[in-house]
Amino acid sequence: MGFRFAQGLVLLQAIACVVEVSLANKGWDSHTYPYNHSSAPKRFTVGGSQHWQFGVNYTDWSLKSAPFYFNDTLVFKYDPPSNTTFRHSVSLLPNLRSFLNCDLKKAKLIANQTQGGGNGFEFEYKQFFTACNITLLAP
Repeated sequence: MGFRFAQGLVLLQAIACVVEVSLANKGWDSHTYPYNHSSAPKRFTVGGSQHWQFGVNYTDWSLKSAPFYFNDTLVFKYDPPSNTTFRHSVSLLPNLRSFLNCDLKKAKLIANQTQGGGNGFEFEYKQFFTACNITLLAP
């Protein structure tokens, strides 16, 4: 009797896990988020007029600039390194957890310190997480 109860409990737990995961991932793989069928892809300068730099709240910027659609272009503009500016780069993070924890161990550098000048570094919008991967060093 105890063995059947344990089997039922394991089955119930497995079903609960499947339901939880399917609800947590709703929208990532389905068409819950609309495609932009009404207009051509747009170009967005990340950070707006303040560009890609320290001290900008990019969450606020993205909420004000949204909606973003696949095939829109994100442009990262930042000053090249000098004695008066901080060094910047753009790194692609593997997942949301790395982004939230600012874990850059598995980050992939996609734009180095010199690629943000002029017209900036740009690429098409996909689901990804970005960060500046420059360690601040004391002079």
